[in-house]
Amino acid sequence: MPRRLLALATAVVLFAGETDAAAPKIAVVAPDQGPLAILGDQVRAGARFAARAGGAELVEIGEACTEGGDESIASAIRASGATAAIGFLCNEDLQATLPALADAGVAALTLSARSGVLMEDALKKGWPLFRLAPAPGMEAEAATDIIVAHWAAEPFALIDDGTIHARELVEAVRIKLEENGMKPVFVDTYRPAQEQQIGLVRRLAKAGATRIFVGGDRGDMAVIQRDARAEELPLTFLGGETMMAADGPVPLPEGAQAIVLPLDGATKASAALADEMKADDIAAEGYVLPAHAAVTLLTEATAASEKAGVPLIETLSSETFPTVLGTIGFGADHELRTNPYRLMEWTGSHFVPVTESN
Repeated sequence: MPRRLLALATAVVLFAGETDAAAPKIAVVAPDQGPLAILGDQVRAGARFAARAGGAELVEIGEACTEGGDESIASAIRASGATAAIGFLCNEDLQATLPALADAGVAALTLSARSGVLMEDALKKGWPLFRLAPAPGMEAEAATDIIVAHWAAEPFALIDDGTIHARELVEAVRIKLEENGMKPVFVDTYRPAQEQQIGLVRRLAKAGATRIFVGGDRGDMAVIQRDARAEELPLTFLGGETMMAADGPVPLPEGAQAIVLPLDGATKASAALADEMKADDIAAEGYVLPAHAAVTLLTEATAASEKAGVPLIETLSSETFPTVLGTIGFGADHELRTNPYRLMEWTGSHFVPVTESN
């Protein structure tokens, strides 16, 4: 193992003293065929890299993502002898698998499923589901916290593109801000996918807004910011997670800010790991780092649970674990204890934390 990789592995996978515990066996459930296979490749790449550093044994199982769910996934996991499983990019497969995993005491860490109903069912039925993806409402909570912290003395506006997600996000932010005594000077729904948004930015300026939270996609944000600059209007914009997409005809300008997840090597630890991955022709994007974090977390949690003589599921519900995405722990609701969204800034190639770039 290269010296730099060994150092990173030591920093990320921290085992308490010497242990003779057997290497954990972890199932990696992800699409291996069809259009979603590219995402499955990201999951497998991140999981393999972490397993190589931490000593976990992986069992790779394909995920079909069919409408009714694939119950054979549960049989494959149980037959493999895995004590935990990660991945599960499709709600249907996860829902079909969880009852059998509960019977076997196998913990499941989803990297993708965000359904609030699914987690409610899991808690009611005692399914061993833990969510490494953000829980519903976390994006709005992070947006509210950032706006309260940075815009309290500024006239601000809230705009959305009319889609269900954007409308619900902006409304949730509006309600939370009003609970904090902050009221927007302008609220509007704009028409998306337009070649120009000069009328919108002029209305924002006329209303007296200087800070604008945008519930919309990356392409619209790029057009809005371009037109605001062309009009020489001193407007500052903040987007949400939809900024984590590819550029459209108009690129997102450098310095654009958004509340996003640090998944592309944005933190110091993940940037160092991303450099190591380049040697294996792995791009640290998409699900690569979350999968790495999941395997790292389960490797350490397995060692901790064996040392304490308690079930793995109990350890996951009570302890925290260092990973490339930071220290991760789950609450009694099996959701992340810490909101993973961060205020980030676009550099022209990737997002970096604002506190580190300013």
